[in-house]
Amino acid sequence: MPMNAAESLLSTGDDRQIALECGEARMTYSELRDAVSRAAAAWRGLGLETGDRVLVFAPDSIDWVIAYLSAIWAGGIAVGLNSRLFEKDLSTVLADCGARFAYSDPTGTAMLRQLLAGKSGALRIVDRDEAHSLWDGASAIATEQRPEESPAFWIYTSGTTGVPKGVVHAQRAVIETGSFAQSVLGLDARARVYASSKLFFAYALGNALFAGLRLGATVVLDAEWPTAERVADIVERHQPSVMFSVPTLYLKMLQAGITRRLGGVRHFVSAGEVLPSNVRRLWKEATGIAPVSGYGASETIALLLYCNDDSKLLSISPAVELRVAPGGPDIGQTPQRVWLRHRCVALGYWQRPQAEADSFDAGWFSPGDLFRRAQSGVWEFCGRDDDMLKISGQWVSVLDIEQSLIACTAGSVQQLAAVSDTSRDGLGSIALFAVAAPGKETEARERIEAGIAALPKIKRPRLVKWIAEMPITATGKLQRRKLKDLYLADVFA
Repeated sequence: MPMNAAESLLSTGDDRQIALECGEARMTYSELRDAVSRAAAAWRGLGLETGDRVLVFAPDSIDWVIAYLSAIWAGGIAVGLNSRLFEKDLSTVLADCGARFAYSDPTGTAMLRQLLAGKSGALRIVDRDEAHSLWDGASAIATEQRPEESPAFWIYTSGTTGVPKGVVHAQRAVIETGSFAQSVLGLDARARVYASSKLFFAYALGNALFAGLRLGATVVLDAEWPTAERVADIVERHQPSVMFSVPTLYLKMLQAGITRRLGGVRHFVSAGEVLPSNVRRLWKEATGIAPVSGYGASETIALLLYCNDDSKLLSISPAVELRVAPGGPDIGQTPQRVWLRHRCVALGYWQRPQAEADSFDAGWFSPGDLFRRAQSGVWEFCGRDDDMLKISGQWVSVLDIEQSLIACTAGSVQQLAAVSDTSRDGLGSIALFAVAAPGKETEARERIEAGIAALPKIKRPRLVKWIAEMPITATGKLQRRKLKDLYLADVFA
């Protein structure tokens, strides 16, 4: 049936309720609906046609939300981009997506104009000042109603396994974005929702902005890049009741000793990567609240699996269906791919037919990750295909190795990653890469050596390599493929 994703997101909130907060700025749901509808008229006035892509290339702000939702309201397709993209990455996205319009801040405008200098048919850039002038002079328009399976927004993947892909999401994707927050966390319109991750990242877009708006709650935004101190400042200033963050930042907040400043937050959620057991334990000791671990992807926006105890085993989120391939392994057997279905699952990839055929099937999505059925309805996350290998006939997960070694480092190691490959003799091998905390290099080496010695023999890394920093994506995810490319020629020679 016809709908508009932006209209659906803004249909729940009470007119007088604060929808968005960012610094000193506040906007009610009534004001936000009016601003989005006028900005949509401005896009139409510039020539936007149904299905045109609109880039939003700026730090998070209330204006970011208006630009993004108004593109959808007008019948376009919104594409949020990391405001810290390097020129090479931005050029790749520009060439891939074929956008006709872009909203950007002064820094983004300068970069876009530099990249597009001398090129014909360049996209129309609307900077922040022009946007305000256009929005203020426009009259509100009704939404462009579209089939619920038609595209509404794209999300570019983080590129952990290669070149980022444009994930195409349908209008109906926003409808169930609030189900996790409502059913698992118990949130309603009284909630104040904050994500330390930025809105170009599916985790924050779906679980904070979209879910918050669907619930009619207040969403807290921040233009600055997240650090431990910055997160504490935002929590003290805006008093969110729920915080969505990532394992790396939870660890940094523990190390910085700022958890005492997070009072008032009743729910902590972690996603993006596996939350180490010791980080969950230390966080609960420091705040009295253990984070809920969630599993989602750019292809789902919502968290489709979650764990709310110390077992590390994942349950299926509300309204999610899960299936395995016919004849798949039984409980406790070989790790396998699973298929997930939910209204938040994407339509597919932009111009990537082979990747789409591998991951999408008639409304179902299969991540590249592997899972092992622990018991009926409960699953163990095992990482990607290349995170699992057989040693002496037994399956070994590099994620298990990482978790075990993180638990014994006691803050002496900032980051570590185990990667697998096949050695020259054709046998499975494991290498460990680690970044020592400043001033704790000796302690870090001693603790890692002791942790490795305590592991079963088949799980012991063949080599430990200390490096200055890990290769990570803009969303903070480890680029395991890049780590292998950089180092494994030396490790497994």
